[in-house]
Parts: sequence; structure tokens; C-alpha cells
Amino acid sequence: MGLRITTWNVNGIRNPFSYQPWRESRTFQAMFDTLEADIVVMQETKIQRKDLQDDMVLVPGWDVFFSLPKYKKGYSGVAIYTRSSKCCPIRAEEGITGILCPPSSSTRYRDLQPENQIGGYPRPGQLSSELDEAVLDSEGRCVILEFPAFVLIGVYSPATRDDTRTEFRESFQEALDVRVRNLVAMGKEVFLCGDLNIVRSVLDTAGLAERLRKEGMSLEEYFSLPSRRFLNQLVFGGDVFGERDEGREQPVMWDLCREFHPDRTGMYTCWEVKKNARPGNYGSRIDYVLCTSGIKDWFMDANIQEGLLGSDHCPVYATLSDTLSKDGTQLHITDLMNPEGMFKDGVRQREWSTKDLLPLSAKLIPEFNNRRSIRDMFSRASSISMTKPSPTPTPGNNEAQSSGNSGEGFFTTPTAEDQPQDNSIPATQSLDPVATAASKPQSVNPIAPKRQAEATTSSNRPQKKTKASLTKQPSATSGSGGGQRTLMGFFKPKNPPPSPKSGKEMASMTANPPADPSETTSTQTSTTASPQQKQANTEKYLAQDDTPEDCPGESSKASSTSFLASPQANKTKIIDPVQSKESWSKLLGGRILPKCEHGDECQIMTTKKPGVNRGRSFYVCPRPLGPSGDKEVGTEFRCRTFIWSSDWSGRRE
Repeated sequence: MGLRITTWNVNGIRNPFSYQPWRESRTFQAMFDTLEADIVVMQETKIQRKDLQDDMVLVPGWDVFFSLPKYKKGYSGVAIYTRSSKCCPIRAEEGITGILCPPSSSTRYRDLQPENQIGGYPRPGQLSSELDEAVLDSEGRCVILEFPAFVLIGVYSPATRDDTRTEFRESFQEALDVRVRNLVAMGKEVFLCGDLNIVRSVLDTAGLAERLRKEGMSLEEYFSLPSRRFLNQLVFGGDVFGERDEGREQPVMWDLCREFHPDRTGMYTCWEVKKNARPGNYGSRIDYVLCTSGIKDWFMDANIQEGLLGSDHCPVYATLSDTLSKDGTQLHITDLMNPEGMFKDGVRQREWSTKDLLPLSAKLIPEFNNRRSIRDMFSRASSISMTKPSPTPTPGNNEAQSSGNSGEGFFTTPTAEDQPQDNSIPATQSLDPVATAASKPQSVNPIAPKRQAEATTSSNRPQKKTKASLTKQPSATSGSGGGQRTLMGFFKPKNPPPSPKSGKEMASMTANPPADPSETTSTQTSTTASPQQKQANTEKYLAQDDTPEDCPGESSKASSTSFLASPQANKTKIIDPVQSKESWSKLLGGRILPKCEHGDECQIMTTKKPGVNRGRSFYVCPRPLGPSGDKEVGTEFRCRTFIWSSDWSGRRE
């Protein structure tokens, strides 16, 4: 199928795994196979060095090169994955200016020997900005790979957020333009791809006319802004108003997607998530695949993959032909995408090995160097365990093994002296012959005395004080054990309710009250002190809450609650939990969402624009914006419904 190069702003390297179809396998290898790509250029990885994981770096059959931000956390970041079976770069660099140093080196890329350089670095005087070059390459925005066929530049250009980033944005784009033109002047072909955050024509954004009308800006002024002017002067067919800038007199690159789809509308690669603009395809094209004139005819296709979710951007790809013409000679693409001698006429001459890794490869990071994937580790371990026989213990070498282990202090096998003796086995119980043989005296393990000493020491160790030990005198009602024996004891009250008395007993006590009040006290004390009576009272006390009032045959249990002073206490009101929940929901429940013109429940949003309404909530139609980018009437897209939250008082009935 040729060789496909895919660029994708993933908005977080693990973000696609939250969407279909990536969530099924959740591996980078499966993702790249679904993309059918041989080189994958990712932007906005949003990770740091410490966040790198095995599944990111040790992808079977793939090599990877990262450019990570030096100071900002969870920001920017570019990664390029290459399939080792199809391509292998011969040089790799991080940054656009060459000011950075290779890993484990203090020599800058621009100061390396010529045979180790990619070249094209900005020369003194070519950059008009006063911004330090080290600052431009400190945010992890560019990775450059060189193949025998061309130089691949994967870039994430700064976006227009506020005026504080204008200088950085324009300086970075100027350095990118200089680097590309210098490489072309050296005679090298260049393939530039990534998120440039630039709209270069009217076809590349939705609702441009209405936006310009609101901002009071003309079309010429819009495309004359420095960022759009830079891109249109770089590519063939760009709309350049006025005279070209010095050093940019001629375009040097082709917009491949527009070459294959020159008049296609709605070919957008980015959509605003907050407005849910993707279903209505109200977006912009800011991700590009560009190439120089020398390799333009090598490409057989270029397109976007708007149906693949996983980010606010969609993947964009360009496919190279299997065979191509160079200097009048037909060559295979693999011959020009690998080091010399690895392929010849499309046939592999030698396998890829770790010797082909470049210093920038993430596989050479100390945490991942000389390591393989987890699957390979398990397969290797299983093969070793199958080929290496395990030693079979024999009665003759038990003593030798014990003496050998005693010097190391590792694992020991407890002997008969270490095992607790159980003398409670009845004499009539038959013993297992194997167990009988095992219970015979064996050779004494040298470590056994040490284990015995540890046990003796632990037994003499002072124990923690318990509640029972803090009690001055034992309770009269406590059992022989002096502690909680069953789970029921946890529910026993300290002072259980007095046992109910029958009507005759109550009448006799009323008619013949005791002469001495101490008799009644002694009677109650004796009743409370009885463990059997205490257990019975506790069971009745626990069962009284579980017995419904209208349950037949349970009148005796219900009468056990008559210890309450008032007769009305026997009639406990049963609260329906469903009814109670509905009552509280009516009192404290949220508002009923209003309906839009489509009959759908509105969604609530908050105003974030500066002004008097900042922070206020409002209801709008939940449907996505349509192709017009505005509210529509009589369509399936977002309608004109708008209600301030303070003006809506609907509640659940």
C-alpha cells in the first residue's frame, strides 16, 4: 500500500484511549495498525520525562522520538513513531534551531561534525527576533528526522491565545521558515507536518465572513496577519497580499491535501469542543502535510480522517507510492527510507537491530534501555523454565541444603521441633501413614534454635493494655471468659431493659408492695445478673424493631416492648422510604430543565466572557452547531432557545 505518514494532535498522548475504537485494545500498536500508518507524528502529548511508561516507549516493532517541554508541566510535546519494518531514520534532532544538545552530550546539534548534522540551522542575522533561541526550543514543539529520501519535520506551532504569546509565536514561525528554506538550499527534500494553528484560505474555516463582519476586519487584513502571511508565502498557491517579504520571494512547499482536493469545502481538522461543533462540522483546517517540489510526485494520496475520534483534532495523512522515480531511476520506497544496505530493490538485506538506534531514541533512555516488552519478558521466562530442569530433592541432601541455606539466611523448612504439638488427638483416631512418617524425628535444622529464640523473645514482650486489664474489679455479669465471645455481644447494651412482667405480677405488686424497697432492688439485680435471662432479654430487644405491628402470631414478641412508660409508645409509625425520598426531592430537588424548540431538555452553560454577565448561567439547546456556525430555525442543529438561569423557576412537582 506504500508508506503512510500520519499527523495527529492527540491533546494528550493517552486521550484517544477514551474513545472508540481505541478503547477496545488500549495499546499504541493497535492504534497505529488502525491508522494504517508507518510514521505517526503526534502533537500535544502533554507529558514529562517522568510520565513515560513502558507501553509508550517499548512498542513492539516501533521506535519513538520525543521532544518534551523543559519547564512547563503537562504542556505541548511532540512525538514521532516509526515502524521499524518499513523505515529507519539515519539522524534525529530535537528543536528547530539546533541550540539543544543530544542526550548524554554537551555539544549542540549545530556544533556536531558535518556528517552527524541534519543541517539548515538559522545563521546569525536570519532571525529578526530578540528572543533567545533556547527559549524557542524549550517547550517541546519540534522533532526532526532525516531519512535518505527527505527530512521529516514534525511540529506543533504555538496558538494565538493572548498578546503575551504573540512574540513567541511569530519568532517560532520565523525560525521554522528559515530552517525549511535553508534545508532546501542545501539540496535536501523536506516533508513538514503537524498542527500549525494557521488558517491559510477561505476554504479552511467555517463562518469566516460572519466573523470578519463582527470584528470589522477585511479579508485582506485577515490574511495579512504575520502567521497567515508566513504560511501563504511558504506554500505554492498561497494568497499573498502586497510585496513578498525579504528572503521569502519564492514558495518552496506544496499543500498536499489541497493538491488532491483543491475545491473541497468542509475539510476541517479541528473543532471547538465546548460548542460541540464537530457533529455539525463547524471547524477549521489547521493541521497540514506539506512537501517540497522534489518529492511531490511521490505521493499517491493525502486526506483527513474526520471519522476517527479521540481528540478535538482528526488525523491527517499522506501516502507515498511503493515505487518512485528519482533522477530517472525507478526505486522502491523502502530503499530510500532506510540506511544503506538494509534494503535493496524492496527486499530486506539485514534485520533492524538495536545498533540502528539513534541517540534521541526513547528506547535508549536509562529507564528503558536494554529492555523489552512485557510479553517478550514472559515468553523468555517461560522458555527458560521449560528448558532448565528443576533439582529433585532427595533424602540424602536435605541436611546439606539446610546447612547451605543457614549461611545465607533465606528460606528455611520448619522441622518437627518448630511445629506446635497437638495432644488433643483421640487415641482411637487413625493416623495417615504419610503424616506418621513426616512426624518422625529428623535432622535438626541449624536455624531452628534461632527461630525458637525469636519465639521466646516475642512471648516475653510486654503486651498492650486492654480494657479488661484496666478494670479494677471484674463485672458481676461477665462470663468466665471475661471478654466478647460472639458477635451478639457487640450488640448487647450495657444496661439491658428490665424484663417485662405479666399482668398478674403487676397487679400483685400493686396490691402488695414490698415493705422494704431493697427487696425489689435485690430481685431486679438477681434477674439482671442471670446470664440466661440477659441473653433472652437481649434477643427480645433486638427483635422488637424487625417485627411489624400487623404480623399475626407475633403478639407475644410485640408485647415485649411494653417496658416503655406510655402505652402510645407501642404504636410505632412506619415511614415509607420511597415516600420520604419523594418528599425531600420536592423540597430540595433541582429545577426542571426547560425544553428547547426541538422538545429536548436544554443544557446549562456559564458565561466566561468579561462583562456584567460573567459567571451567570443560562440554558441553550443541547444540539451541536450547524454548518453556519450560528443558531438555526427549522433544522436539526442548535435552535434559538436561550433562557437565563435566574429567569427560570421550574421545579419538580
